[in-house]
Amino acid sequence: MRIGVIGADAISDTLALWWRQAGHEVALSSPAASVAEAAEFGEAVLFAPGWTSAHDVLDRVGHALDGKPVLDATNPARTRGGPPVRSGLEQLTEWCPEAHWVKAFNTLPAEVLDIRRGHDPLLTEFLCTDHADARTTAARLVRDIGLAPLYAGGADRAWLTESGPLRMREVDINDATAVLGQVLG
Repeated sequence: MRIGVIGADAISDTLALWWRQAGHEVALSSPAASVAEAAEFGEAVLFAPGWTSAHDVLDRVGHALDGKPVLDATNPARTRGGPPVRSGLEQLTEWCPEAHWVKAFNTLPAEVLDIRRGHDPLLTEFLCTDHADARTTAARLVRDIGLAPLYAGGADRAWLTESGPLRMREVDINDATAVLGQVLG
């Protein structure tokens, strides 16, 4: 699969390396490839700019994300006192409604993923989306790097991984359903 990677941080660099090792073609946005070129290249796209620049990046990408599964690894500013009015994933969907957004790879730092990937019990990567194709694509890309995908719900539940109780929480796949059940209470 061709994967465009938008962002230049530890998680985007690490995932790009692992996907290449798994046999995927990867284009990272960099001085050599603009964000628009990375978006055009990908059959799927990892979206990992800093949250404060996310809207500007989407403006520069134009319609290159339309109809594509886009794995959102961003995290908006944390909120206190319960769920936000709208998750970051819902905000991105408003800004770029034709993309098939899926929240993924935003809960743990690359260092933790590196230690845990491919080791039993597998580390869970929670996915939130309203698009079946994005869910299928993200699940494949999660499995391809040695993690275990688990669907946690639609875009309205993405806040659980952005600023909620699943953020910075290592969950083994054996315990993932029970943990998600507790969180949803």
